[in-house]
Amino acid sequence: MAKEGKHKKPATLGDVLYAKSRAPVPEQDWVALVQSIAAGDQLALHALYEMAYRIVFTLMMRITVNRETAEELTIDVFHDVWRRASHYDPANGTVLAWIMNQARSRAIDRLRFDNRKKRSEGGDVPPLAEAAADPCDVVELREQGEALRAALAALAPGERQAIETTFFGGLTHAEAAARLNQPLGTIKTRIRSGLHKLRRALTAEAEKP
Repeated sequence: MAKEGKHKKPATLGDVLYAKSRAPVPEQDWVALVQSIAAGDQLALHALYEMAYRIVFTLMMRITVNRETAEELTIDVFHDVWRRASHYDPANGTVLAWIMNQARSRAIDRLRFDNRKKRSEGGDVPPLAEAAADPCDVVELREQGEALRAALAALAPGERQAIETTFFGGLTHAEAAARLNQPLGTIKTRIRSGLHKLRRALTAEAEKP
């Protein structure tokens, strides 16, 4: 798994969510893989890795800003999945959201560890950087490309611009504010309101007969 991760070019969340080469994977298929992993099926772990490593690696890169560290932590996340698969409960959220929560925790823990190490060695410790926009927020909207694109088109222009720049560009809120020449508070407000509308629109779409 490590070799494959090292030779793949990191993608933005937009690349992942808007990819047209693959059909969306039904949630029951994700759950079935985790259940097989819990039973000790290594092939199921490999299949899950192939489906999810790109977005995990993208998050690691956004938070750590270090390719070697991101590669190491991505592998660690799937080792965690192997160990914790039996604890996954579909009632608590999607498989991908579960994986991304583990990934985010691992990345932040690594940054804190590195900062403590630098502090103990007497080095300058930069403040913990604001993490890039949380992919879990987008993951929870599901990976239904056409529905997501239609929902985005219905947003106010400012909301859509803020969400696309932040999430799909892999930027922090502060970076998006600087790029769009808008106050940080405005960007955060537009993202919150836009995500609320997206969730509402996609929930309504999913409930259609």
